Amino acid sequence: MSDTGSPRYRSSLKGRQATRPEAVAPEEAAFEETLRPRTLEEFAGQEKLKQNLRISIQAARQRGEPLGHCLFSGPPGLGKTTLAHILAYEMGGKIRVTSGPVLEKPGDLAGLLTGLEAGDVLFIDEIHRLRTVVEEYLYPAMEEFQLDILIDSGPAARSITLPLERFTLVGATTKRGLLTGPLRSRFEHAARLDFYTPDELAQIVARSARILGVEIEGDAVAVIAKRSRGTARVANRLLKWARDYAQVKGKGRITGALAGEALRALEVDELGLDEMDTRILTTLIEKFAGGPVGVGSLAVAVGEDAETLEEVHEPFLIQSGFLHRTHRGRVATARAYEHLGIAGRPPQESAGDQPELFGG
Repeated sequence: MSDTGSPRYRSSLKGRQATRPEAVAPEEAAFEETLRPRTLEEFAGQEKLKQNLRISIQAARQRGEPLGHCLFSGPPGLGKTTLAHILAYEMGGKIRVTSGPVLEKPGDLAGLLTGLEAGDVLFIDEIHRLRTVVEEYLYPAMEEFQLDILIDSGPAARSITLPLERFTLVGATTKRGLLTGPLRSRFEHAARLDFYTPDELAQIVARSARILGVEIEGDAVAVIAKRSRGTARVANRLLKWARDYAQVKGKGRITGALAGEALRALEVDELGLDEMDTRILTTLIEKFAGGPVGVGSLAVAVGEDAETLEEVHEPFLIQSGFLHRTHRGRVATARAYEHLGIAGRPPQESAGDQPELFGG
């Protein structure tokens, strides 16, 4: 096992400060990789989180140690994977990327851990979906940087301990509440990523446009930022579509009017609701009298998976004030009626059915 306080470790880490992290996620689109920020300075938004990470990174560098294990939670598309890459870059290490469902047996985890070098980052997306047997093998790796492997079975069974290089585990989850207590407590840094403001999204859109060499006007940046659902990934996707639309329908330059036209073609309205969002709210109001209705029934009615409704669509609808979760189910708000132009009165919630963010 490596000693992080030794001159050898410090020398190795220092010599790798300029090394770019190597992602091993073949499913990552080249478009997203091109736009992914490399440093905290390039990463827009999440200011409080970035400030805390800067302190932790600086302290770890001064001590010549790897960064403590980090857990990032929040809705999809807010930058959890990007932050993992940034941490590897800032600490001068490489990054190995995997996900919870992929690690089916302890041997899968062992192969990743034994291949890590001192200061590397192991990123596990959807870490809440780790199998119990795999998660238990992760505990000694996180705390003691060693791997306990059981060989054979029955009377001949014996355990051997493999030392590991000191690494940083970065976990990402959209459902922090599903993490077990023992796993959650082993992360030194835990933070939730919030939706971005329109100003922060405008910074992201402007930066991505510069990288892609896209000509875009300021009002077009504002249009795309406002309709990006508070999500960086959506902002980049809409920018790419606007670029293609301007290339075919215009002269290549994205104006405010052209951006609005392009997003209307995608059925994205002025508040960022897409076709599925509108269908969810319309179905809730017209077929279920505004609710309350269970997520399963609503998912069947709109032809969407219940988990997708909960993880992708509902967070934005709740954050924007179009939807409430109550103990009895989902309820459309007065703002949803007004936005859709549907006459009627939203259902009144009783005292025992107050809206809650994480209710059934």
